[in-house]
Amino acid sequence: MTSRPTVSILDASGKAIDSTPLPAVFKAPIRPDIVQSVHTGLNKNRRQPYAVSEKAGHQTSAESWGTGRAVARIPRVSGGGTHRAGQAAFGNQCRSGRMFAPTKIWRKWHVKVPQNQRRFATASAVAASSVPALVLARGHRIEKIPEFPCVLSSSCTAVSKTREAVALLKSLGAYPDVVKVTKSKKLRAGKGKLRNRRHRQRRGPLVVFNPEAPEAASLVKAFRNIPGVETSSVKALNLLQLAPGGHLGRFVIWTDSAFNALNEIYGTATTPSSQKKDYLLPSNIITNADIGRLINSSEVQSIVRPAKGGKLQKRGGKSGVQKKNPLKNRQVLLRLNPYATAYRKEKLGQAKVDQNPKDRVFEKSSAFGKVLMSSD
Repeated sequence: MTSRPTVSILDASGKAIDSTPLPAVFKAPIRPDIVQSVHTGLNKNRRQPYAVSEKAGHQTSAESWGTGRAVARIPRVSGGGTHRAGQAAFGNQCRSGRMFAPTKIWRKWHVKVPQNQRRFATASAVAASSVPALVLARGHRIEKIPEFPCVLSSSCTAVSKTREAVALLKSLGAYPDVVKVTKSKKLRAGKGKLRNRRHRQRRGPLVVFNPEAPEAASLVKAFRNIPGVETSSVKALNLLQLAPGGHLGRFVIWTDSAFNALNEIYGTATTPSSQKKDYLLPSNIITNADIGRLINSSEVQSIVRPAKGGKLQKRGGKSGVQKKNPLKNRQVLLRLNPYATAYRKEKLGQAKVDQNPKDRVFEKSSAFGKVLMSSD
């Protein structure tokens, strides 16, 4: 983001009452590729192991009939008197048979994500939450928010009732995002309806607080029953909340105490964090991402070697020579055929041809002789 030196602290009505320096974590590089890969790994660590029954598909008495009866050697159900008798069993291609490679609970469910990658992804998600374009692109309704990042004073975040929290969101201009969440609630497709996941809905604002602040406990209770609104401690920022689905740009509302604690938690690109051992914020490799502007700048062009050769042809011929069509280019045609000028001057291509083939050959040969004599 285009960083600025200070950020305004807003009151309940959205007016700036104070300012605070911008923490260095908001200048971290925004890397969607790292966020996506880390989110994929962390999201797998919440899965519960599942497997089919070990007895599924094998709870019948079946034996192969062997060879000599003109049927396949797959095990077949014993007995008689029903359609089931003699049917193939056990195989994954059989009706009522087991599945191929039955799922087991000792499958590798969890993924180890390196700590440095997790921290990089979290810092990148925090930085992206302060870019209005990314937040709007993610679908949040933030048109009425006075300033980004949105920082509230501790006096207006000391709420204990849900109605007070709703009134705070309305006065701040963040309630349209909650309305979007409420309207988005829909019935889930598939078997999840039977497994306590009956509905699905969008995500709303994320309220980040400082657990050491006196209003932290009441703030969590006030916001926890509003649809789509989540709360998180600034000391335990979760990538699954900062970038749901692996997509950057979550709408984050900060309390001023949590906002001021970011420098202590993440440090800067040169000063280590006081709460993470030997941790420095990642820094941008390049400050200007416009590669074309960099290459064409006078500083780079002044030291670049000149291009070798002239225009390169697409295929065939010598390197550095552009291929030209002799049927369209007169100079190339004369280089290949010196008699092209005389041929054109005598208009031999437009001469009429007699019906007698012998005369036609004679006229052509005589005309060609005239051309040779005129060229000499």
